[in-house]
Amino acid sequence: MAEWAIAVQAVHKQFGRGKRRVHAVDDLTLEVQSGQVYGFLGPNGAGKTTTIRMILDLITPTKGQVRLFGQPVRHHAGVLNRVGALVEGATFYPYLTGRKNLEVLARTGGYFDPARIQSLLELVGMADRADRPARGYSTGMKQRMGVAAALLGNPDLVILDEPTNGLDPAGIQDMRSLIRRLVDEQGKTVFLSSHMLNEVEQICDRVAIINRGKLVREGAVKALLAEKTRLRIEASPVEKAMQILAPQWTLSADGDSSFYVQAGREQAPQIVERLVTSGSQVYQVMIQQQSLEELFFEATQGAN
Repeated sequence: MAEWAIAVQAVHKQFGRGKRRVHAVDDLTLEVQSGQVYGFLGPNGAGKTTTIRMILDLITPTKGQVRLFGQPVRHHAGVLNRVGALVEGATFYPYLTGRKNLEVLARTGGYFDPARIQSLLELVGMADRADRPARGYSTGMKQRMGVAAALLGNPDLVILDEPTNGLDPAGIQDMRSLIRRLVDEQGKTVFLSSHMLNEVEQICDRVAIINRGKLVREGAVKALLAEKTRLRIEASPVEKAMQILAPQWTLSADGDSSFYVQAGREQAPQIVERLVTSGSQVYQVMIQQQSLEELFFEATQGAN
């Protein structure tokens, strides 16, 4: 069995007491297998950052336990040496250059290596701007440097909280490529929290969606998105085609010449055959899966 990089076991986190008590995380259980990109999603206030802070042992769960690589993080703090993180934005000494900031962090962590710092600067696209004072960096540049800082110790687990914040489209594409390379080429595990659902859909192997501190959906991205499919059919005459299929399938109109059928890929041949034998002209059949954005809103709105 593959090693679990993260195991969040029935974790609960409460802030305040009495009438001011807030259940930020409520009986949350997650298992993140090593060697994948795992997306951690939820609306604002869902408990994502609180969960990440408990994973990193920055705050203590009210109940439950967090394990990293099989070790309870509360009692084996050394396991955090296998973790690199960018949480709640990157901050640096403004009067130092980007390179000097990384050097300070590396020396503090006990893994100073000028060659590795240079390679990381190249990896995140900051080599040509590394010797400028950090106070002049844009938000996107700071995020790139933050990812480099998270990778300084060559961690096995990388936790990234909104890593594409402040990046332009080209920068977002670069970040997406970098995250996949960390997993596919270097064998790392990436735990990714992001509001960029389209990006998450493209790079994550599995996702968990939480709402109001509770887990509402979890699974492999491909499997979750395949749960709901529909066929977009272009046919003529469209009214006749819809009448033919209406007794057996749920339909919805889509313009003057096409419509949707709530059906899976495996039903497409049967549907086309029925239309053709009934005299309809079929010009195009497209199979459409739900997007991660559609799944996200359905899951979080349904949990409210």
